[in-house]
Amino acid sequence: MNGDLKSETSLLEQTLQLLSDCSDLSHLHLPLPQIDIIYFGHLVSTDALRKDALEPFNDKNADMVAILSQSFYKHKSQASELVTGILAGNIAIYYKNRAYLYDAYAPESRSIQSSETEGVINGPMDSFTESLNTNLSLIRRRIKDSELKAVTFTIGTRTGTTMVLLYLEEIAEPTHVQHLSEMIENLDIQTIYDTNTLAQHLTSNKLSIFPQFLTSARPDHIADKLTSGKIVGLLDGSPIAFSAPTSFIEFFSSPDDYYQPRAVASAVRILRFIALFITLCFTAFYVSLVTYHYEMIPPSLLLNLMESRNKVPFSPLLEAIVMEMTIELLREAGARLPTKIGPTIGTVGGIVIGQAAVQAGITSNILIISVAISTIASFVIPSYIMSSSIRLLRFGIIIMAGLLGNFGLVFGLSFIMIQLSGLNMFGISYLYPIAPSKPSRWLELIIRAPMHILTKLKKPPIQ
Repeated sequence: MNGDLKSETSLLEQTLQLLSDCSDLSHLHLPLPQIDIIYFGHLVSTDALRKDALEPFNDKNADMVAILSQSFYKHKSQASELVTGILAGNIAIYYKNRAYLYDAYAPESRSIQSSETEGVINGPMDSFTESLNTNLSLIRRRIKDSELKAVTFTIGTRTGTTMVLLYLEEIAEPTHVQHLSEMIENLDIQTIYDTNTLAQHLTSNKLSIFPQFLTSARPDHIADKLTSGKIVGLLDGSPIAFSAPTSFIEFFSSPDDYYQPRAVASAVRILRFIALFITLCFTAFYVSLVTYHYEMIPPSLLLNLMESRNKVPFSPLLEAIVMEMTIELLREAGARLPTKIGPTIGTVGGIVIGQAAVQAGITSNILIISVAISTIASFVIPSYIMSSSIRLLRFGIIIMAGLLGNFGLVFGLSFIMIQLSGLNMFGISYLYPIAPSKPSRWLELIIRAPMHILTKLKKPPIQ
């Protein structure tokens, strides 16, 4: 008996020693049944603590052995296991020479709200939160299928963040699931806080500027990816989910496309691809024409253009770069300022700076128009991450057009196409279904096909 008591005391002391100097740690001692309870109050449910950890042990006639033999009390024999459980929101219960963990994880979290990063015109308004259990419930609410499987991982040697990989067993490619699972298991990182950071760790081509995981805060969007044979990842503490494998075309689709009439949704999708070329080429084409190719400008427009540029002391290339950087500064300032004044600063700043620059002769009014159109076109792209990548590439194309004219513009676009063609994930091309060409999938990704056709297309893209 003395040996058992010594073992019990040693285990309790080891736990307290490992968690020493933690002022937020709660340690309760119940003298009647000689039970110690250790937990973090802000990680556990107060109701579970009261009903399953305090009330059962306050009865002096209670059979402690019988109570602790119930399945939800997990016996642990190592102090390290107990500490890990306590940090994960478990309640540690010490009785005689044994210790148990009871899962009462229920941290405070914000309520389900609409997404601020992905606007909703029609359709569901809810979005993911920082609670993994809440996010799982939002998906399970939409997909009530026993084929929906979940695999749990723990990532980060210091953060110990829980991650769940979801897939529909019947339609997801097993080799893709295995490959992604191995990539997650092989991660050697200390901290992880957000899904976007995790996606960067899992990216196969880390030097590419293009996102290789599609991320979204909308449960309806992620549920649609699951039913299309994709693999979805959820990270505890992050309101964003990712899906894989993905293609370049998918970043130009929005869940709203399925909540609008087919003709309207198809027209909007085509408009997004037009906006892609506008934001990439419009300012660069202006620089190329004004620098090298005046003969391509209609005579009536050429007169106005020369009049506009008459007082501008800078070259078209430098002029365009400065104005594009100014727009990016205004965009970043509007994003970082408080919500109520951010849009106002962006709008007023753009108008005031643009007008003042033209009146001062620093830039031409036609360049202001082209920069404004390119900026507006970048907002049409639904994915913020893809939009940011395209905006960065625009600077490279402007520089190429300023140095080599139309040849530089074409060279820049060709270089981007080559980079896109070289990307793949799990053996699937980043340009699928354009390359390799599969016209039957164009109905789903490039235009919005009728619903009766879409239901036949809900299957894995490439087996």
